[in-house]
Amino acid sequence: MSDQQYQQLWRQIEQAGGVDAYVHQQLQVNGFWVERKNTEKLSDRELKAYKNALKQEAEQKRKLKKAAWDIYRQNHIVHIGEYYYWNDFDGKDDFDIDEPEARVANNGLPPLYTPGQLAEMLNISVSKLRWLCYHRDAATRIHYHRFTIPKRNGDERAIWAPLPLLKQCQRLILRDIVEKLPVHGAAHGFLPGRSTFSNAREHSGADVIVKMDVKDFFPSVTFPRVKGLFRKAGYREQVAILLAALCTEAPREMVNHGGKDYFVALGPRCLPQGAPTSPALTNTLCLALDRRLTGYSAKQQWRYTRYADDLTFSCTALQDSQAINKLLGTVRSIVSAEGFAINKNKTRIYRKGNRQQITGLVVNGDAAPRVPRQLKRQIRAAIHNFLKTGVWRKGESLQTIRGYLAYIQLTDAELAQQLRNRLGE
Repeated sequence: MSDQQYQQLWRQIEQAGGVDAYVHQQLQVNGFWVERKNTEKLSDRELKAYKNALKQEAEQKRKLKKAAWDIYRQNHIVHIGEYYYWNDFDGKDDFDIDEPEARVANNGLPPLYTPGQLAEMLNISVSKLRWLCYHRDAATRIHYHRFTIPKRNGDERAIWAPLPLLKQCQRLILRDIVEKLPVHGAAHGFLPGRSTFSNAREHSGADVIVKMDVKDFFPSVTFPRVKGLFRKAGYREQVAILLAALCTEAPREMVNHGGKDYFVALGPRCLPQGAPTSPALTNTLCLALDRRLTGYSAKQQWRYTRYADDLTFSCTALQDSQAINKLLGTVRSIVSAEGFAINKNKTRIYRKGNRQQITGLVVNGDAAPRVPRQLKRQIRAAIHNFLKTGVWRKGESLQTIRGYLAYIQLTDAELAQQLRNRLGE
């Protein structure tokens, strides 16, 4: 049956007043409805005919209900796993913000009132939407591909890359919804016109720089927080649940049981590192955090910026240990109140006499942020070695070198082009 036929049949069910009313109507129209009789007054022959008619009615009723249920599932979510509370008939509730439709319009967001409208925006069917959102604690298949990349300290960072269909949906959510939500001016990560360069530039010429790192940044943003963000944006419960489900996943571990592989959930659903929606969602979720830290910093003559989970504070006046400790304590308190935690092992303090580096760029003095000389020498040497031997050394590749050249481009376009020319690009 085509989607058009499904939609046509569903309209008939709605016009009839629901599934039960539709089934009753079809039984009557097609001559299968049997008027109930007092069997005590029937002859054996009449009783036999009556029972046969009831059997035919029951068989037709079963077929009609099955067909109606199939049609219903094409137009409703029904169930998306034990993790969520779902009710197809939920509408307004006590947690709706005042005038949600106006909030949606003010933010320039698409008006989505039903799962069907969300599915239409994502160019998928309701059944596909249910499939993408469905949660199982032990799943034989998930919508992400997991791989790892090395961290600076030698550990591995898990990346969860969404498979094509989910990635397509996440990109549409990012473009049509998340990127339109408010973000604070102190945020510099993953925003048009902002970068590691714009983040570092805010702290050039500082006497003291304090760098702090938010611990488990993406895992800290769990499903309820993401759902709350979409509700605050103006969407009602059903649509907010589905949007949050599309943007989150539980951290998982592969386990083999009985010769079969299972992806077992290790904790609550949260923002996966690797989904296109995750960075932008954290920027919006950190709006209150950025406001509070900006306000406190301004009062204490500090400058503040945030690039993803990196918090940077700087001051052009010398600060004693007491002032710095006060900053550290207050920041930890504010960050904790906003649902995050500071990674104490990554807190760094840089004074004027030492090399001051922010998001990989050196900011000492009044000059613009720049790539460290050591990195430039490393890239020159890598290109020279490749041109000489025709082979990249371990840990190097054309793709990684291109990435470094794009990074150098931010601060030294001339050098970046020279190195590209050497590669023949």
